[in-house]
Amino acid sequence: MPDPIQAPSTTQPLIRPDLVLSPEGPFLAGAELRQSEPRETSMHHHPRGQLMGALSGLVSVAVEREQWVVPAIHAIWIPPHCAHAVRSHGPFSGWSVFIEEVRCADLPAVPRAIRTTALLREAVHRAASWPGATLDVQQTRIAEVIVDEVAAAPAELLRLPSPHDARLARVTDALACNLSDARRLEEWAAWAGLSARTMSRRFIAETGMSFAQWRQQARLLRALELVADGVSVTAIAFELGYDNVSAFIDMFRRATGHTPGRYKADKAATRPALLLRGGARR
Repeated sequence: MPDPIQAPSTTQPLIRPDLVLSPEGPFLAGAELRQSEPRETSMHHHPRGQLMGALSGLVSVAVEREQWVVPAIHAIWIPPHCAHAVRSHGPFSGWSVFIEEVRCADLPAVPRAIRTTALLREAVHRAASWPGATLDVQQTRIAEVIVDEVAAAPAELLRLPSPHDARLARVTDALACNLSDARRLEEWAAWAGLSARTMSRRFIAETGMSFAQWRQQARLLRALELVADGVSVTAIAFELGYDNVSAFIDMFRRATGHTPGRYKADKAATRPALLLRGGARR
């Protein structure tokens, strides 16, 4: 597959190719990028692991047969050699750090969404200012903090797996196009030419979720996209098929721990200063 710089893209490169593709150079390299147009890269992979986050707005990442949504204050970890594609919703404002493959041995071996800490966000901000040369002692400490934060972060459920069965995929594709469709599992099964029992069993086997859980997750991820785009809570609730705004807010609060308004306010929180004393934990 093409490398991340050669992959067809609507926008400028995020970082120098050698800082992603070459085994030489610093073990960790970072970059921040803000541009007025949306950003999109086709499926690609690279030998370094990548931690990707949004500074504002929202980014969608396709990894194999899964779709991940990355709102600000979250990030997605992409292991070395893992194929992925990226699309921003609206203007792009985001960051990435690339970690050499040998240093990824103690990091998650599969993609993972994490909620970033203020410490991690500020450390990445520092790393993005480095020139891409050999790290000095202070830079090495900051780079080690980033690696430690990725290793310690618990996984966040921001993924939506796609079923392999063509009949189930037909259902999920149709539902993704109209998340307000309130048909019950039995109705969707009949539409797809399956028994309700078979659809229920195969849905869990192929996605790890029940049909109801998959639909709620699809609605949640779409809600995160719409919140990032500044759509009103009322409009989001009705687009997703909720009978009233309160029901939507309750679902959003259960899933994220915050109301839509509080969630968006948290994303815009100012980064605090970072003080690093002594060596990083290993």
